[in-house]
Amino acid sequence: MTEKLLEVKNLVKYFPVRGGVFSRVRAQVRAVDGISFDIEEGETLGLVGESGCGKSTAGRSILRLLEPTSGEIKFRGTNIVGLEREKMRLLRREMQIIFQDPYASLNPRMTVGSIVGEPLTIHKIAKGKERDKKVAEILEKVGLRPEHMRRYPHEFSGGQRQRIGIARALALNPKLIIADEPVSALDVSIQAQVINLLEDLQKEFGIAYLVISHDLSVVQHICDRIAVMYLGEIVEIADADELVMSSRHPYTEALLSAVPVPDPGALNKKKRILLRGDVPSPVNPPSGCRFHTRCPYKEDKCSAEVPPLRVISGGHMTACHFAEKIFASSAATA
Repeated sequence: MTEKLLEVKNLVKYFPVRGGVFSRVRAQVRAVDGISFDIEEGETLGLVGESGCGKSTAGRSILRLLEPTSGEIKFRGTNIVGLEREKMRLLRREMQIIFQDPYASLNPRMTVGSIVGEPLTIHKIAKGKERDKKVAEILEKVGLRPEHMRRYPHEFSGGQRQRIGIARALALNPKLIIADEPVSALDVSIQAQVINLLEDLQKEFGIAYLVISHDLSVVQHICDRIAVMYLGEIVEIADADELVMSSRHPYTEALLSAVPVPDPGALNKKKRILLRGDVPSPVNPPSGCRFHTRCPYKEDKCSAEVPPLRVISGGHMTACHFAEKIFASSAATA
């Protein structure tokens, strides 16, 4: 069995809401509320959900760019929650991030050589000509030229800037990269190039990815498994193809129905599920199943009891009281 590279158990991240004269804590924004999953060596896990579900907060909490409220984050068997600063700094060599916005994530006052070479300097891996040589090699790996080292970010297109961000993440030869919406800010034609680049780098270096996205079509293409988030909780986890072909949660079913169909002739065959109402506030989430306020299959039990994330079959897990019943009726009408 492949070794678990990352194990996340009951990860919680709350943000305080302050008010009044003394700025006392009035409430908590429950951005991430007890999620658990793992990633194996060289695996790609997709974390999907609509905007505001907490997926980016989860990614940043795993790297401790945001300090988790509670829970365990084990990287190669070591719980990094509460890990002292120096030990955490050493671990950062193996855990990197690609940010969503290639325009905001690069310092406009630094050359590309300085941006990509900065991690090598901070971690005292290389300096001077040796550093420049390593930077040139990394730039070539991501499809850029060594002479680009002397240029500034504003001289590049969006796709090229994201390649610079990937090169920076790749500089320390990490084992895990968290890609936070890595292609959402790019043109569709450039998206395919960047996705293919990430896959090629994974094959060459054995990198594991946590790909955070709202686009199920992108995630299905690049990921081995997919975890679906709703309002701070994971509601379904399964192999990518299995989740797309036979989802077991009403929210996942609705997300899949919204994925664009490339074949116009198939549009009439596809059933579109329109969810009514808005996403509830993470400050005051609904009781029981958090999705029950928008679920077309809800019953009384849904508002009274929290559904556990349970195994349906093999590695397929869902948090729905009536998953078997809903799936059976869907299969009968298909």
